[in-house]
Amino acid sequence: MKKDILKRIYKEIKEHDTIVIARHIGPDPDAIASQIALRDTIRLTFPSKKVYAVGIGVSKFKYLGILDKIDDSLLDNPLLFILDLPNKSRVDGINFDNYPNVIKIDHHPYEDKMGKLEYVDEKASSTCEMIALLIKNTPLKMNPDIAAKLYIGIIADSDRFLVPTTSSVTFDIVSNLISKYKLDIPVLYNHLYERPLNEIRFQAFITLNMTITENGFAYIKLSNDMIKEYGVDASTASNMINNFNYIKGVYAWAFVSYDERQEIHKVNIRSRGPVINEVAMKYNGGGHKLASGARLKSASDVDLLFSELDATCKGYKDKIETDKV
Repeated sequence: MKKDILKRIYKEIKEHDTIVIARHIGPDPDAIASQIALRDTIRLTFPSKKVYAVGIGVSKFKYLGILDKIDDSLLDNPLLFILDLPNKSRVDGINFDNYPNVIKIDHHPYEDKMGKLEYVDEKASSTCEMIALLIKNTPLKMNPDIAAKLYIGIIADSDRFLVPTTSSVTFDIVSNLISKYKLDIPVLYNHLYERPLNEIRFQAFITLNMTITENGFAYIKLSNDMIKEYGVDASTASNMINNFNYIKGVYAWAFVSYDERQEIHKVNIRSRGPVINEVAMKYNGGGHKLASGARLKSASDVDLLFSELDATCKGYKDKIETDKV
Protein backbone atom coordinates (compact mmCIF):
# COMPACT_ATOMS: atom_id res chain seq x y z
CA MET A 1 0.00 0.00 0.00
CA LYS A 2 2.78 2.46 0.92
CA LYS A 3 4.72 1.73 -2.27
CA ASP A 4 1.57 2.31 -4.29
CA ILE A 5 1.05 5.83 -2.95
CA LEU A 6 4.75 6.64 -3.46
CA LYS A 7 4.44 5.65 -7.12
CA ARG A 8 1.30 7.80 -7.44
CA ILE A 9 3.15 10.77 -5.96
CA TYR A 10 5.99 10.26 -8.44
CA LYS A 11 3.46 10.13 -11.30
CA GLU A 12 2.05 13.50 -10.22
CA ILE A 13 5.57 14.96 -10.10
CA LYS A 14 6.22 13.73 -13.65
CA GLU A 15 2.98 15.24 -14.94
CA HIS A 16 3.48 18.78 -13.56
CA ASP A 17 5.96 21.32 -14.89
CA THR A 18 5.57 23.67 -11.91
CA ILE A 19 5.79 22.41 -8.33
CA VAL A 20 5.62 24.34 -5.05
CA ILE A 21 6.66 22.82 -1.71
CA ALA A 22 5.39 24.36 1.54
CA ARG A 23 5.48 23.48 5.23
CA HIS A 24 4.36 24.85 8.59
CA ILE A 25 5.03 28.28 10.05
CA GLY A 26 7.83 28.45 12.63
CA PRO A 27 9.77 25.64 10.92
CA ASP A 28 12.11 23.19 12.63
CA PRO A 29 15.01 21.38 10.88
CA ASP A 30 12.79 18.51 9.71
CA ALA A 31 10.32 20.87 8.05
CA ILE A 32 12.94 22.88 6.14
CA ALA A 33 15.21 19.91 5.40
CA SER A 34 12.34 17.86 3.98
CA GLN A 35 11.06 20.62 1.69
CA ILE A 36 14.51 21.54 0.38
CA ALA A 37 15.47 17.88 -0.07
CA LEU A 38 12.25 17.25 -2.01
CA ARG A 39 12.81 20.36 -4.12
CA ASP A 40 16.39 19.40 -4.90
CA THR A 41 15.66 15.75 -5.73
CA ILE A 42 12.94 16.84 -8.20
CA ARG A 43 15.28 19.42 -9.75
CA LEU A 44 18.03 16.81 -10.01
CA THR A 45 15.70 14.28 -11.63
CA PHE A 46 13.82 16.76 -13.85
CA PRO A 47 16.10 19.75 -14.60
CA SER A 48 13.52 21.45 -16.83
CA LYS A 49 10.81 21.65 -14.13
CA LYS A 50 10.23 24.79 -12.07
CA VAL A 51 10.34 23.72 -8.43
CA TYR A 52 10.08 26.09 -5.47
CA ALA A 53 10.44 25.63 -1.70
CA VAL A 54 8.59 28.50 -0.01
CA GLY A 55 7.99 30.07 3.37
CA ILE A 56 9.70 32.46 5.76
CA GLY A 57 13.30 31.41 6.32
CA VAL A 58 15.10 31.00 9.64
CA SER A 59 18.64 32.35 9.76
CA LYS A 60 20.01 29.51 11.89
CA PHE A 61 18.84 26.98 9.28
CA LYS A 62 20.43 28.68 6.26
CA TYR A 63 22.97 25.86 6.08
CA LEU A 64 20.12 23.63 4.87
CA GLY A 65 19.60 25.78 1.77
CA ILE A 66 17.95 28.96 0.54
CA LEU A 67 14.18 29.16 0.15
CA ASP A 68 12.46 30.58 -2.94
CA LYS A 69 10.31 33.70 -3.28
CA ILE A 70 7.34 33.42 -5.66
CA ASP A 71 3.99 34.97 -6.51
CA ASP A 72 1.85 31.86 -6.65
CA SER A 73 -1.01 33.74 -8.33
CA LEU A 74 1.13 33.84 -11.49
CA LEU A 75 1.84 30.09 -11.68
CA ASP A 76 0.32 27.91 -14.39
CA ASN A 77 -1.43 24.79 -13.04
CA PRO A 78 1.05 24.20 -10.19
CA LEU A 79 1.27 21.08 -8.05
CA LEU A 80 1.48 21.86 -4.33
CA PHE A 81 3.19 19.72 -1.70
CA ILE A 82 2.38 20.34 1.97
CA LEU A 83 5.01 18.79 4.23
CA ASP A 84 5.21 18.14 7.97
CA LEU A 85 1.81 19.65 8.71
CA PRO A 86 -1.62 18.13 9.50
CA ASN A 87 -3.81 21.27 9.22
CA LYS A 88 -4.35 24.12 6.78
CA SER A 89 -4.27 26.90 9.35
CA ARG A 90 -0.50 26.74 9.87
CA VAL A 91 0.72 26.54 6.26
CA ASP A 92 3.41 29.13 5.49
CA GLY A 93 3.90 31.07 2.28
CA ILE A 94 1.08 29.97 -0.04
CA ASN A 95 -2.54 30.67 -0.95
CA PHE A 96 -4.49 27.40 -1.22
CA ASP A 97 -6.87 28.92 -3.74
CA ASN A 98 -4.09 29.00 -6.34
CA TYR A 99 -3.51 25.23 -6.29
CA PRO A 100 -5.88 22.80 -8.01
CA ASN A 101 -3.68 19.82 -7.08
CA VAL A 102 -2.36 19.24 -3.55
CA ILE A 103 -0.32 16.40 -2.05
CA LYS A 104 0.25 16.12 1.71
CA ILE A 105 3.23 14.25 3.20
CA ASP A 106 3.12 14.26 6.99
CA HIS A 107 3.87 12.21 10.11
CA HIS A 108 1.50 13.95 12.56
CA PRO A 109 -1.88 12.60 13.66
CA TYR A 110 -4.41 13.22 10.89
CA GLU A 111 -6.45 16.45 10.97
CA ASP A 112 -7.39 18.28 7.74
CA LYS A 113 -7.83 16.77 4.31
CA MET A 114 -5.76 18.85 1.91
CA GLY A 115 -5.67 17.10 -1.45
CA LYS A 116 -6.39 14.04 -3.54
CA LEU A 117 -3.15 12.37 -2.45
CA GLU A 118 -2.23 12.17 1.23
CA TYR A 119 0.76 10.21 2.45
CA VAL A 120 0.36 10.29 6.24
CA ASP A 121 2.30 7.97 8.54
CA GLU A 122 2.17 8.64 12.28
CA LYS A 123 4.69 5.84 12.81
CA ALA A 124 7.42 7.66 10.84
CA SER A 125 10.10 9.38 12.88
CA SER A 126 10.08 12.45 10.64
CA THR A 127 8.97 13.89 7.35
CA CYS A 128 12.56 13.49 6.13
CA GLU A 129 12.22 9.74 6.71
CA MET A 130 9.16 9.76 4.48
CA ILE A 131 10.91 11.77 1.75
CA ALA A 132 13.83 9.32 1.90
CA LEU A 133 11.38 6.45 1.36
CA LEU A 134 9.81 8.31 -1.57
CA ILE A 135 13.21 8.67 -3.23
CA LYS A 136 14.18 5.07 -2.45
CA ASN A 137 11.02 3.63 -3.99
CA THR A 138 10.81 5.80 -7.13
CA PRO A 139 13.21 6.97 -9.88
CA LEU A 140 13.85 10.25 -8.00
CA LYS A 141 17.58 10.89 -7.73
CA MET A 142 19.73 11.40 -4.64
CA ASN A 143 23.15 12.98 -4.13
CA PRO A 144 25.33 13.56 -1.02
CA ASP A 145 23.88 17.04 -0.41
CA ILE A 146 20.28 15.79 -0.44
CA ALA A 147 21.28 12.81 1.72
CA ALA A 148 22.85 15.16 4.27
CA LYS A 149 19.67 17.23 4.52
CA LEU A 150 17.54 14.13 5.04
CA TYR A 151 19.94 12.84 7.70
CA ILE A 152 19.78 16.14 9.62
CA GLY A 153 15.97 16.17 9.52
CA ILE A 154 15.72 12.59 10.77
CA ILE A 155 18.23 13.16 13.58
CA ALA A 156 16.54 16.40 14.67
CA ASP A 157 12.94 15.16 14.71
CA SER A 158 13.78 11.78 16.24
CA ASP A 159 15.84 13.62 18.89
CA ARG A 160 18.79 11.36 18.04
CA PHE A 161 16.56 8.26 17.94
CA LEU A 162 15.01 8.87 21.37
CA VAL A 163 11.37 9.29 20.29
CA PRO A 164 9.02 6.25 20.26
CA THR A 165 8.50 6.53 16.49
CA THR A 166 12.11 5.55 15.87
CA SER A 167 11.96 2.16 14.15
CA SER A 168 14.01 -0.35 12.23
CA VAL A 169 12.93 1.55 9.09
CA THR A 170 14.51 4.71 10.53
CA PHE A 171 17.81 2.96 11.20
CA ASP A 172 17.76 1.27 7.80
CA ILE A 173 17.33 4.62 6.04
CA VAL A 174 20.03 6.32 8.09
CA SER A 175 22.44 3.42 7.58
CA ASN A 176 21.92 3.66 3.83
CA LEU A 177 22.43 7.44 3.79
CA ILE A 178 25.69 7.15 5.74
CA SER A 179 27.18 4.23 3.84
CA LYS A 180 26.14 5.19 0.31
CA TYR A 181 26.79 8.93 0.46
CA LYS A 182 29.75 9.01 2.88
CA LEU A 183 28.19 11.61 5.16
CA ASP A 184 30.54 13.60 7.40
CA ILE A 185 28.57 13.15 10.61
CA PRO A 186 30.66 15.43 12.89
CA VAL A 187 30.20 18.32 10.45
CA LEU A 188 26.45 17.72 10.27
CA TYR A 189 26.19 17.56 14.06
CA ASN A 190 28.13 20.83 14.36
CA HIS A 191 25.50 22.50 12.18
CA LEU A 192 22.67 21.04 14.21
CA TYR A 193 23.93 21.30 17.78
CA GLU A 194 26.63 23.96 18.04
CA ARG A 195 25.33 26.94 20.01
CA PRO A 196 26.78 30.23 21.28
CA LEU A 197 27.61 30.59 24.97
CA ASN A 198 24.70 32.97 25.61
CA GLU A 199 22.25 30.22 24.59
CA ILE A 200 23.88 27.79 27.04
CA ARG A 201 23.51 30.41 29.77
CA PHE A 202 19.90 30.96 28.73
CA GLN A 203 19.27 27.23 29.11
CA ALA A 204 20.74 27.40 32.61
CA PHE A 205 18.40 30.31 33.38
CA ILE A 206 15.40 28.23 32.29
CA THR A 207 16.59 25.32 34.44
CA LEU A 208 16.91 27.53 37.52
CA ASN A 209 13.60 29.35 37.04
CA MET A 210 11.27 26.64 35.77
CA THR A 211 8.17 26.01 37.90
CA ILE A 212 7.40 22.36 38.64
CA THR A 213 3.98 21.43 40.02
CA GLU A 214 3.32 18.60 42.43
CA ASN A 215 1.73 16.71 39.52
CA GLY A 216 4.94 16.73 37.49
CA PHE A 217 4.17 19.55 35.05
CA ALA A 218 7.05 21.98 34.46
CA TYR A 219 6.74 25.34 32.74
CA ILE A 220 8.29 28.74 32.30
CA LYS A 221 6.81 31.96 30.93
CA LEU A 222 9.56 33.84 29.15
CA SER A 223 9.17 37.60 28.95
CA ASN A 224 10.81 39.59 26.18
CA ASP A 225 13.02 41.24 28.82
CA MET A 226 14.36 37.81 29.84
CA ILE A 227 15.03 36.91 26.23
CA LYS A 228 16.77 40.22 25.49
CA GLU A 229 18.90 39.96 28.65
CA TYR A 230 20.56 36.83 27.27
CA GLY A 231 20.85 38.13 23.71
CA VAL A 232 18.76 35.31 22.22
CA ASP A 233 15.56 35.33 20.17
CA ALA A 234 12.08 34.03 20.93
CA SER A 235 12.66 30.78 19.03
CA THR A 236 15.69 29.82 21.12
CA ALA A 237 13.68 28.23 23.93
CA SER A 238 11.61 26.16 21.53
CA ASN A 239 14.78 24.87 19.89
CA MET A 240 16.13 23.61 23.23
CA ILE A 241 12.94 22.21 24.73
CA ASN A 242 13.96 18.60 24.04
CA ASN A 243 16.99 19.14 26.30
CA PHE A 244 14.69 18.98 29.32
CA ASN A 245 13.66 15.38 28.85
CA TYR A 246 14.35 12.73 31.50
CA ILE A 247 14.04 14.98 34.55
CA LYS A 248 12.88 12.67 37.33
CA GLY A 249 9.35 13.53 38.44
CA VAL A 250 8.59 15.71 35.39
CA TYR A 251 6.09 14.15 32.99
CA ALA A 252 5.36 17.11 30.70
CA TRP A 253 6.87 20.56 30.28
CA ALA A 254 6.12 23.75 28.35
CA PHE A 255 7.84 27.00 27.44
CA VAL A 256 5.91 30.09 26.36
CA SER A 257 7.19 33.32 24.79
CA TYR A 258 5.37 36.33 23.36
CA ASP A 259 5.72 37.32 19.71
CA GLU A 260 5.13 41.09 19.65
CA ARG A 261 4.95 41.31 15.85
CA GLN A 262 2.20 38.70 15.55
CA GLU A 263 0.75 39.46 18.99
CA ILE A 264 0.56 35.81 20.00
CA HIS A 265 1.88 33.63 22.78
CA LYS A 266 3.90 30.74 21.32
CA VAL A 267 3.80 27.61 23.46
CA ASN A 268 6.01 24.56 22.97
CA ILE A 269 5.06 21.41 24.87
CA ARG A 270 6.80 18.08 25.38
CA SER A 271 5.90 14.94 27.30
CA ARG A 272 7.38 11.62 28.28
CA GLY A 273 4.09 9.90 28.97
CA PRO A 274 0.91 12.00 29.13
CA VAL A 275 -0.85 12.56 25.80
CA ILE A 276 -0.58 16.31 25.18
CA ASN A 277 -1.70 16.90 21.59
CA GLU A 278 -5.38 16.43 22.48
CA VAL A 279 -5.03 19.27 25.00
CA ALA A 280 -3.07 21.47 22.60
CA MET A 281 -5.76 21.06 19.91
CA LYS A 282 -8.23 22.83 22.19
CA TYR A 283 -5.96 25.89 22.18
CA ASN A 284 -5.21 26.54 18.50
CA GLY A 285 -2.47 23.94 18.48
CA GLY A 286 -1.70 20.28 18.02
CA GLY A 287 1.08 17.98 16.97
CA HIS A 288 2.30 14.61 18.16
CA LYS A 289 1.10 12.80 21.26
CA LEU A 290 4.35 13.65 23.07
CA ALA A 291 5.45 16.78 21.19
CA SER A 292 3.01 19.60 20.50
CA GLY A 293 2.59 23.35 20.40
CA ALA A 294 -0.02 26.09 20.48
CA ARG A 295 -0.41 29.74 19.52
CA LEU A 296 -2.64 31.81 21.74
CA LYS A 297 -3.85 35.41 21.68
CA SER A 298 -4.38 35.91 25.41
CA ALA A 299 -2.29 35.24 28.50
CA SER A 300 -5.40 33.90 30.24
CA ASP A 301 -5.65 31.15 27.61
CA VAL A 302 -2.04 30.22 28.36
CA ASP A 303 -3.02 29.80 32.01
CA LEU A 304 -6.00 27.63 31.02
CA LEU A 305 -3.78 25.49 28.78
CA PHE A 306 -1.23 25.03 31.56
CA SER A 307 -3.99 24.14 34.00
CA GLU A 308 -5.24 21.39 31.66
CA LEU A 309 -1.72 20.11 31.09
CA ASP A 310 -1.19 19.96 34.84
CA ALA A 311 -4.43 17.97 35.20
CA THR A 312 -3.28 15.64 32.43
CA CYS A 313 -0.03 15.05 34.30
CA LYS A 314 -1.98 14.36 37.49
CA GLY A 315 -4.04 11.71 35.71
CA TYR A 316 -0.90 10.13 34.33
CA LYS A 317 0.86 10.25 37.71
CA ASP A 318 -2.14 8.76 39.53
CA LYS A 319 -2.28 5.89 37.02
CA ILE A 320 1.40 5.16 37.57
CA GLU A 321 0.92 5.06 41.32
CA THR A 322 -2.20 2.88 40.99
CA ASP A 323 -0.39 0.43 38.73
CA LYS A 324 2.36 0.09 41.34
CA VAL A 325 -0.11 -1.12 43.96
